Amino acid sequence: MWEKKNKNKVSTTANITKEHQAYLNSIKREKNFIRTSQILIFVIFIALWEWAATNNHIDRFLTSSPSAIFGLIVKFVEDGSLFKHLSVSTMETIAGFFAGTIVGLLVAILLWWFEKLARITDPYIVILNSLPKTALAPIIILWAGMGFSGIVVTAASISVIVTTMTLYTGFINVENDKIVLLKTFGANKFQILRKVIIPSNIPSIMSVIKVNIGLSWIGVIVGEFLVSKAGIGYLILYGSQTFKLDLVMMGVFVLGLIAAVMYFFAAWLEKKVIKY
Repeated sequence: MWEKKNKNKVSTTANITKEHQAYLNSIKREKNFIRTSQILIFVIFIALWEWAATNNHIDRFLTSSPSAIFGLIVKFVEDGSLFKHLSVSTMETIAGFFAGTIVGLLVAILLWWFEKLARITDPYIVILNSLPKTALAPIIILWAGMGFSGIVVTAASISVIVTTMTLYTGFINVENDKIVLLKTFGANKFQILRKVIIPSNIPSIMSVIKVNIGLSWIGVIVGEFLVSKAGIGYLILYGSQTFKLDLVMMGVFVLGLIAAVMYFFAAWLEKKVIKY
């Protein structure tokens, strides 16, 4: 009798394991399908672009072609200039990204901490958010400096207000029951921030990080259009001024590639942080 019961238990466990394995396999297949579809879309787009340019269905002077862009990339890699421009823009973007994200997070915490301050500054934050940062870039660069510092401040200024508003909204919308519970145990405001507010907003923080990558690149490219003598933005501007549209398209392609790498790194980091 005991052996029969034991066999039934083993059989049930085996069935659960098979069902769970089937579920994991379905998730894996879905991920592979999505990844394959993403790659296929890119490959088909490049193939259609090359075909249209080769058969004169589009103007090669205006749109260039993947083969011409690839050849230009190889040329710039061989003489080392691509790495020089890419490293300049990447360092500016990373600096602007961290500056905008950290300052925005600190301001959001400050507004959450002092409720009256948040009410006082609310209309000013809305006004600052509505201002066109790219149009104000020349003034920002004049204030911050005609170089690396000016470009970094321009990149940070585009993302800092968005970061502040997004995170502050998340902070004040945390379930009040959790805060009340901690207060009944004698928790102070810093403990509430550390134990409830920040952990509850980890998904929002990671979403802000992914958005700020793109915003920082926008600020850097705009800044390089104005004052830089090196960088991806400089290459795009130089190519447009000299009607070398292959150079412009190469700059756009490289910009999209490095931005995608940074985005996927942020997505990978988000999975690790949320899992932890």
